[in-house]
Amino acid sequence: MVNPFFKNNGPFKISDILQLINLNNLKIDNDQKLTDIKDLFTSEKNDITFFHSKKYKDIAKNTKASFCITTESLKDKLPKTCTPLIVENVLLSTSKVTSKFYPSSINDNFDNTARDINETKFKDKVKCGKNVLIGDDVTIGSNCLIGHNTIIEQNVSIGDNCSIGSNVIIRNTLINNNVSVLDNCVIGKHGFGFFPINEKNLRYPHIGIVIIGDNSEIGCSCTIDRGSMSNTVIGKNTFLDNQIHIAHNVKIGENSIIAGQVGIAGSSILGNNVRIGGQAGISGHLIIGNNVEIAGGSGVIKDISDNSKVMGYPAKNIRDFLKDNKWYTKQQL
Repeated sequence: MVNPFFKNNGPFKISDILQLINLNNLKIDNDQKLTDIKDLFTSEKNDITFFHSKKYKDIAKNTKASFCITTESLKDKLPKTCTPLIVENVLLSTSKVTSKFYPSSINDNFDNTARDINETKFKDKVKCGKNVLIGDDVTIGSNCLIGHNTIIEQNVSIGDNCSIGSNVIIRNTLINNNVSVLDNCVIGKHGFGFFPINEKNLRYPHIGIVIIGDNSEIGCSCTIDRGSMSNTVIGKNTFLDNQIHIAHNVKIGENSIIAGQVGIAGSSILGNNVRIGGQAGISGHLIIGNNVEIAGGSGVIKDISDNSKVMGYPAKNIRDFLKDNKWYTKQQL
């Protein structure tokens, strides 16, 4: 979906982009205009994208983008319709281009537009506790509750019949109908997207949002980061226990249940009907299939196919784990 919150300052001439990433000598039609920067999968004609890991080669070969920031070793994976822009540091160059298209995505300080709910149009429309603040560009549906000391910062849409707990901060988020967000959650802030350059850690712009599907529940003290280039998505009827961290660009399917203190690193994709036990960890950029069960305390470091049951570190098929760890089986008897 098109980002409904961050303003796109494009289009820009390709010559402006080339100058920004120090490719001034490249022979290209300098009057051609680029309308947006997107990921490989969602890019369209006249968009620019980036390609920095061979893990995404199957997506790269079908991208519709007109230009792609990439490396010499990866350029041949792109379709002929996409012109490669060869740079030394793909993430640094992509960060510069993203910041040019979406300068407002860089600043994630406190929202100085937020004011007391009693000074807003929601004064008599939302039942709420004390010290509730509402920012600009916020919509709230009917029959919603908001707890004490909660801040709904700018760029938030909340559907009907939603309950937002106390001490919650929400920003850059689309919450659908019948969703419960329990106390002390932080949703929609930028993710942990850094890359080192010249002995400094530079933050990557996050132009995505968080989308929470209908009939879902977010437990106490959960943190859900908004996406960097795509969106972070929690599917319909998915329940998160307390103290769970969902990193940027993660996508969780429908009807899933995740127990407390689970951490899911950036850009991993989980299917429908996934069950994850407490304190499990899932590495970034993985694909977890449908109907997968992951035992508590497991460490997942590779993709998991549909209908699998895994446990251990590194996580493996549960039967293989029990065969290799007979001491564990005896403890359970």
